[in-house]
Order: sequence, then structure tokens, then C-alpha cells
Amino acid sequence: MTFSDPPTRTEQLLPALAWLRRYRPSDLRGDLVAGLTVAVMLIPQGMAYALLAGLPPVVGLYASTLPLIVYALFGSSRQLAVGPVAIVSLLTLTGVSAVAEAGTAGFILYAALLALMVGAAQLLLGVLRGGFITNFLSHAVVSGFTSAAAVVIALSQLKDLLGIRLENTHSVPLLLWEAATRLGETNPASLTLGAVSIALLLLGRRFAPRLPVPLGVVVLATLATYALGLEDYGLRIVGEVPSGLPQLTLPPFDGAALVNLLPAALTIAFVGFMESFAVAKSIAARERYPLDANAELRALGLANLVAGLFSAYPVTGGFSRTAVNYQAGARTGLASLLTALLVLLTLLFFTPLFYYLPNAALAAIVVVAVVGLVDLKEPRHLFRVRPIDGWTLLVTFAATLLIGIEQGILIGVAFSLLVYVWRSAYPHTAVVGYLESEGVFRNVKRFPQVRLFPGTIIIREDAALYFANMGFLEAFVDRTLREHPDAKRLLFDFSGVNDVDAVALDTLRELMATLEEIGIEVHLAGMKGPVRDLVARAAWPERFRARAAHLSLEHALRAFGETLSPAPDAPTGARAALERR
Repeated sequence: MTFSDPPTRTEQLLPALAWLRRYRPSDLRGDLVAGLTVAVMLIPQGMAYALLAGLPPVVGLYASTLPLIVYALFGSSRQLAVGPVAIVSLLTLTGVSAVAEAGTAGFILYAALLALMVGAAQLLLGVLRGGFITNFLSHAVVSGFTSAAAVVIALSQLKDLLGIRLENTHSVPLLLWEAATRLGETNPASLTLGAVSIALLLLGRRFAPRLPVPLGVVVLATLATYALGLEDYGLRIVGEVPSGLPQLTLPPFDGAALVNLLPAALTIAFVGFMESFAVAKSIAARERYPLDANAELRALGLANLVAGLFSAYPVTGGFSRTAVNYQAGARTGLASLLTALLVLLTLLFFTPLFYYLPNAALAAIVVVAVVGLVDLKEPRHLFRVRPIDGWTLLVTFAATLLIGIEQGILIGVAFSLLVYVWRSAYPHTAVVGYLESEGVFRNVKRFPQVRLFPGTIIIREDAALYFANMGFLEAFVDRTLREHPDAKRLLFDFSGVNDVDAVALDTLRELMATLEEIGIEVHLAGMKGPVRDLVARAAWPERFRARAAHLSLEHALRAFGETLSPAPDAPTGARAALERR
């Protein structure tokens, strides 16, 4: 399917039909290889991320089965690898810790309830076609949050890498202080095994990126722990992992818990979708097939609902696993179905093999996985292109690191919205003149050679006008008129104004009346149809409506008796006028 071959109505409801009906035998090999590769990667990652979330490792395997199957059937991306991810795991730990203690039975149940809440929020947004809401999470906010969360995640693994018990896991400064004061309690076996695991994982990423190095680290660490009896030296191990398939369980619906979990649920719903949609969109564009944001929301919502009903915790699409899935040759959702099947077989037959798996090895997998999420290039790029976006990233990063995960992203969103309001309250406005060599109007500050018109000032407005920025426009007009005391006419170029609210229209009419009293006529040119309609409904006086009817600056200036030289090689006649429009 290409962009020119849109899905049918049935395929929109169940996107798996699109690739099932058109499945090609040549795609089978790639799907099988990708499914096996991702399963080998997902099994140790899923267990590691469950521990990061404060859950037993088997819960990570539960989250890697049925949710994958549901997404493969209802998702519009053919390569997205859904399952546990680091940031969502940390958000789960943060959110559920408010209602239960990590590691308890209640914590597991509330993590499942959180998955249900995330699923309900995403499904509702998808059904209501509310995918646009996630646009309020700017790239700068997401980048700052992701980098800070990666640092928090890496530091949260110190307890297993050092083999010490740390209490202040939700505050980075307190966590670092506590770890520093308790370095003397470091368990040599944990530190050695964790350091060796990290080294092997980094070497594998550098020299053998296509090999299942995390699984190899799990095998080697498990064998070393068993053979050397390292658990007798204080090395923490996973212990017994229950075998069997996840069971249908309805989490407790506690009113107080629902209220306490709501901030985490909404954060995971938005952040999880942003992470998932970003990587899915890039691959869909490369493979030239359509991707529906609302369908993605619905699919992720259903996947999380299933995760909540089958003793798992929130899931989303992951960057690294999706990249591996795509590079390994995945062509359709069959790859994810195969991945889920292999994890189910692991749950049925191979969980006893994980008994001696050390927590330090899983911590190493988490640390290496999140190192790549810390983006050092993006801040430099944003500060070079637009400094305020760089500050948005830094504010989000600092708030997430120093205040908290949920608070950090909320502060980042609030700061980015304040920046938007500030920018809209001070829109770009310029005095322009006629560049005769090109036949266009340009900013006099950028093009000092432009032609000015005696007695007439031309002001170009480059943003929508509303109650918050009319004060700025009035101040700009006042300052400009003081700089040009001989002005008799003020001509606004409204070709860049897409919208005007009622307050702005009233203020504009009052401005026209005030300037008229001191002998300055105000004219408006280039208004777009929707803005002209608003002016017509505003019941302006006839003389003001007539002065706002100029189709362009050229029309207005010619009406004032000015002559304009045509642009070089410009066509003439009615056809030329249409071409210029």
C-alpha cells in the first residue's frame, strides 16, 4: 500500500486486515527473523524494566505478550514494537508509589489499574479524534523530559549496581547524597558483575549491534552466579519466576487511588503516545504507507486495557526495539505476533532458567538502554536556531531532574505555553517599503533601499490579532507615528493575519477613529476572506469598511495616486494578476 492507496473503512477499524489481505510470501522471512530478534531482546529488557517499575520481573513478561498481539491487530504501524519501556516504567514507579509500597501485592494490582487508566485515556482520545492534543507537548519539552528521565532512570539503578539499599529514589539530589554516604556498604559481587555487564553491553552495541548481546549477558551472568554461588556473597538474584500464562484479573477500583493515579495516567498516556508515534511516523514515511494518529491512540489504548486486565502494567512503542524490529526485516504486524508467541512460550516452559539471574545484570541492561536517550546535540541545535526553545528544553530538564518526573513535564508544558502566549502577545510587526528591483514589499530594516511613500506609512502585521496583542500593536503604531510626524495616512498590510477576535476588531475600529480625529486615515489591505467576513459582521461605519476593502497594497497605493514600477519580467494583464495571487 502507498499513500495513493488509502485504507478501506473496515481496514481503518482493524488495520491488520490491510497487511493480511495483501500479505506477500516474500515478507515472511523478514517477519520471522524480526520476530525472533525482538523476542530475544525483549525478554531480558521486559524483566529489567519491570524491576525498574518496582514490579516482579514476570510482570514485564506479561506486558510483552497480549498487549503486543492487540497492537499488532489494531495498530496502523507495521513495524512498531510495543511493550515495556524505560520512561513509562519509571513513571509507573513514581505514580503507583503514591498509593502502595513497591514490591507489595497491592503495588502490582495498582500498576494494573494504572494501565487500565492509561488505556481508557488513550482509547477515549482516539475515539474522539483528539490526537491533536499531544501537539501541546513540544519537541523541546519532550527532548528535555526524555534526557532528564534517562538520567533519573540510570541513577535509580545504583542500588542494584552497588548492592546497597537506597531509600530516596524519587529525588535525584537526595539519592546522590545517600549513595555517596553509603559507598562503604557497596557489595563487591554486585559492583563487579554490574560493571562487567555494562562493559559487555557497550562493546556489543559498538562492535556487534545485530547480535542479541543483552540475552548473552543474562545467560553469562546467570551461569556465573550459579557456578560461583554469588548469592551467598550478598548478590541479589531474581529468584523464582512464576511459570504459566497471565490470568484475567480485575484490579481494585478504589476512588482515592484513582484520583492519586490520575496525574501519572495522563502523563503516561501522552508521553507514551508521543514516544510511540514519533518512531512509528518516521518508519511509515520511509516505507510509504499511511499512519493514523487517532488509530494509534486507539490501538495503544486497547493494548494498555489488555495489559491492565492481565496483570501487567502500561506499555507503549519503544525506540530501540522498533529500530531493531525494522532493521531485522519486519514488514508487517506478523513480526510482533511472533514476538508475543515466543515470550508466551518462555512463560510456559523457561522461567525456571531465570532463578539465578542477578539484579545487577538487569540494572546494567537498563542503564545501557537509556544512555542513548540523553541527547546532547539537541540543546546546542535549539540554542543556535532559536534560544527560547533551548531554554524550554533546559527548564524541562532541570525541573524533571530536581523536582520530579510528573512535575517536570507539567512545568515544561506550562513554560512552553507561556512562551507561546508571550510570542503571540508580541507578534512580528514591521514598517515596509516597495523594493522596485523585485516588485515586492519588504521590511525597511532589512532592505534600507526600499521606496517609501511620502505621507503614507505601511505597517505589515505577521500574526493573528486578539485581545492580548492589540496593546502591542497600538504601542507600535504610536511609536511609528512619532518617528514620522508628517504622516497623513496609515496603511496596514493584513495579508499575514489569519484570524481576528471581536476585541481586536473593536480595538482596531477605535484606533481608526482616534487617528481620524488627528487627521490620519487608516486603511487595511490584503485581508483574507475569513477576516473580511468578521469585519462585515462587526458593523463598522461605512467609511471604515471602505478603507478596509483594498485587495492588496498595490491596489491601495494606486488608489492613493501612487505609481508602482512592475517587477522585472512580470507578466501583464488579468492572467498575470491571477498568477501573482
